[in-house]
Formats: sequence, C-alpha cells, structure tokens
Amino acid sequence: MILKKYDQKLILEKKLCLFHGKNEGQKEIILKELKKKFNNNFQIYFEKDIIQNSETFFNEVYSESFFEKEKLLIIKNTTDKFILNIKEIIKRNIGEILIVCISDILEKKSKLRSLFEKDENLISLAFYPDNIQTLLSFTNNFFKERNISLSFETINLIINKTNGERKFLVNELEKIELFLKNKKIISNNEINKLINTNEDNDVGELIDNCLAKNKNKIIFLMNENNFNSDDLIMIIRIFLSKAKRLLGLVKNFSRQKNIEKTILEAKPPIFWKEKEIVKKQIKSWSINQVEKLIIEINEIEFLVKTNSQNSKHILSDFILNKSS
Repeated sequence: MILKKYDQKLILEKKLCLFHGKNEGQKEIILKELKKKFNNNFQIYFEKDIIQNSETFFNEVYSESFFEKEKLLIIKNTTDKFILNIKEIIKRNIGEILIVCISDILEKKSKLRSLFEKDENLISLAFYPDNIQTLLSFTNNFFKERNISLSFETINLIINKTNGERKFLVNELEKIELFLKNKKIISNNEINKLINTNEDNDVGELIDNCLAKNKNKIIFLMNENNFNSDDLIMIIRIFLSKAKRLLGLVKNFSRQKNIEKTILEAKPPIFWKEKEIVKKQIKSWSINQVEKLIIEINEIEFLVKTNSQNSKHILSDFILNKSS
C-alpha cells in the first residue's frame, strides 16, 4: 500500500516496507527514529550480498536467536532484482522483525515498487527532493520545538549553506542545537563560525561567475584555487542548487519583465552583495538554456563519479565551457 506520509505506527504494524526516492536526508531522519525505537538493535545488508548468498541471510533472519528481541533490518540499494527475495520473506513469519528496503528512484513500471504499492500488507513510501518551502518548514519546526528564536535571514543563511540537501541541513542544525545547550540566543556571527560559511565562498564565487558568463574571472579563480578531488561533488551540488534558483528567477523575469521586482520577490531572499551578479545571470540565460544546463549538470555528476582519474578535467572543462 502507498503511504503518503510517514506513520511509524503503521510501518511497525506492517513489518515490511520500501523507502524509495532521491531524498536521502529524509530517509536517514526516519531511519534514525526507527533505530531508536529498536534501541539501536539493527543490522544493515546490501541487496547484492543477499542475492549472492541468500541462504546465509535467511538463516540469520529465521534463526531462533532473532526472536529473543525486536530487531530492525535495513536492506540498501534494493532494485527489481530483489523481488524474488521479498516474495520469499512474505511467505514466512518474521515475528518482531521490521524490514526496511532502501531504493533510489524507482519508476512506476518497477516490479518492486508495484509489489509494495499493491499489496495491503506492505508499505511503500516515496521520498521526493526538497524545495525551499519544505526546508524552511523543516528548519522552522526544528527551532520552534526547541523554543529557539532565529531571524528569517539567519534561517536562510543555514539553508543556503546546505545547498538544498536535507542530510547536510540536519548536520548543521544538530551542531547549532549542541552549541545552544545552555542558552537560547545565537548571533549571526556565531552561526557563520558554526557552519563554516567562509569555506564555500570560493566555490560559490566560481559558480556565480560561471552563471554570469565571466570567463576571465573563472580562469583567474581556477588558477587561484587548487580544488581537490574531494571538492568536486560539493562544487557540482552547489552548481545544481544555483542553477535551480536561476531557473526560478528567469521564469519569473520572463513573466513580468522587471528585473528589480524579480530580485525583490526571490525566495530565499537574495542578499545585497549578490544582486548585481544575479542580475547578470538572469540576463545571460533563457528558460530553455537553464533547463538544459540542469540536465547537463546531472550528467556531469555521473561522469565525475565514474571517471575518477579525469574527474577534475571533466568538471573544469564543463565550467569553462558554460562560462563562455
């Protein structure tokens, strides 16, 4: 059955569920809650290991020692290849065990997704990517529950740091929560130090100038900053986040033909230091061009991940090309 909103009680009742979609941060938050429910008595498996040696897996699952107490089993990277194993699990009584299958995006035609959605004894829960509204709501609720008051500007600063990734956002919020253990007020200066906003300034400047098509500035920044292989995915994620923001701005500008109003109405707000370069970005791109850029950034991420030896050259060439 399809579960539209997380319901721990129903998940515990059904015992076998599928978490699928791109929002890894939200999945981790729910898994963290479930681990607490099972007193951190959990075990992680990967689909490929179970398929290669299913007998060992089922022996562990159905051994008498497993029923001494409740246990959570997390099976990662599940695909349609795992469907026979799921059907085998369904046939048996798994007692107090909760099994959670974790998948990336599954198309509607996926056999695994179809099985979990159509069987009333199974749970299927989709995790869609966050947008600025869901992240704002999540962050506001986090601080409201802890009776901590922060300005809208400060909350935007935190969200911008995480580039739309809930997983990173949670890490930053937990750091702030620990810092505020014995007090309820935090300054913007303290926030800046806690979330290390300065360390990403060079990357942000690089991407901003690429989107503004300042090629000479791009060449200068690349020569000045020796980004290593570990920085590449972070650069791509920031590039994707800023491209998505630009798409919204270009769409708004194409409707009202007023760049000042477009900047003023932007959410999250555009700080005064960014305004001039963002104006240049808006004037440099059409809606179709930005949509194509977003697709290409996703393709570049795949290339970078699968070509580690040439990853730095692949990304550098891409950024230079887009800044022309």
